[in-house]
Amino acid sequence: MDFKADMSFSSEEIAGMLKEYEADHNTGMDIKEMAGLIYEHTSGYPFLVSKLCRLIDEEVAGSRHFPDKKTAWTYAGFLEADRILLGEKNTLFESMVNKLCDFPELNEVIYSMLFTGREISYNALDQTIGAAEMFGFVKNVNGAAVIANRTFETVFYNLFLASARNQNTGIYKAALRDRNQFICAGRLNMELLLERFVTHFDDLYGDRPDQFKEEDGRRYFLLYLRPVINGAGNYYIESRTRNMERTDVIVDYQGEQSVIELKIWRGNAYNERGEEQLLAYLDHYHLKKGYMLSFNFNKNKKIGVNRLVFGDKVLIEAVV
Repeated sequence: MDFKADMSFSSEEIAGMLKEYEADHNTGMDIKEMAGLIYEHTSGYPFLVSKLCRLIDEEVAGSRHFPDKKTAWTYAGFLEADRILLGEKNTLFESMVNKLCDFPELNEVIYSMLFTGREISYNALDQTIGAAEMFGFVKNVNGAAVIANRTFETVFYNLFLASARNQNTGIYKAALRDRNQFICAGRLNMELLLERFVTHFDDLYGDRPDQFKEEDGRRYFLLYLRPVINGAGNYYIESRTRNMERTDVIVDYQGEQSVIELKIWRGNAYNERGEEQLLAYLDHYHLKKGYMLSFNFNKNKKIGVNRLVFGDKVLIEAVV
C-alpha cells in the first residue's frame, strides 16, 4: 500500500517544543508569536525548524545585540537567526543547488515561479513538478505548485540573483557603487534607495521599453536591493500578493521592516486600488510608512518619487 507521510511540524507542534524549552530556560518569550514566525518561514520543515531554534539558542543569544536568551527569543532575535541561516553554507542548501544544476528543466520551472508571477498548475504526473515535489522544493496549494516555504524561496532568489549574468547587469553594478549611502546609524533609507533606483533604471533601460518584460521589474529591483542589504538584512516575497501585476517585497533590516509594492502601471484607477491595498497591508504589519514602485511604459510618463499622506500613514510612490 502506498502512503505519503507528512513529516513537517505544525505551528502547534512547534509551540509545544518551545513550551518545553521555556520551562527549562524561562526566557519570557511569546511562545505563540515565536512558533508562528518559525512556521511562517519554514512551513514546519524539520531541518529548518531545528536549525533556527539552535541558532537563536547558541549563536544569537550572547551576541553583541542579544546579550542573553531573554533578548534572543524575540522577534528581532528571530530575524537575526534567519539572517544567519540564509547566509550560511549547509548540506541542505548545497543539495538544493546541486539538484537545480542536475535538472535543467527543474531550474527553469523554479525560475519561472519566482520571477514571472505566472501560476503553475500542480500535476503530480508532470515529471518536473513531480521531481520538485520529491525534492521538497514545491507543494500543492489549491491546485497550484508553489515553493514549499519562505526560506527555500529566498535561497533560490539569492542563487539566481547571484549568477554571473545578473551580476554583470548595469543595475547590479550601480547598487554596488551606491550601497554605502543608504545605511545611516544602522537604519536602511528605503526612500533614498527608491530614488536612486528610479534614476539608474531610467538611465539604463528608459529608452528600451519594448525589450522589457513584466517579470524583469521584480528581477531588476531585487538586483538593486540585494547588494545593499546583503549580510545585514533579508527580503522575501509575500505569497498572498504574488502575481503578474502586483508583488509585495518585505525587507527586514536590523529589526525594521519595509513593505514595497511592485506593479505594472495600469492607469490611475488601478493605482488607487493599489494604494488602498498597501494601506491595508501596512495595518497588518503595524507600519506607518509604505512604498510603491510602478513600472510605467507610457511614452508621456513622469518618472520620479512622490510622498503621499493618508491619515496617519505615508506612502512613498516611485514611478519608472
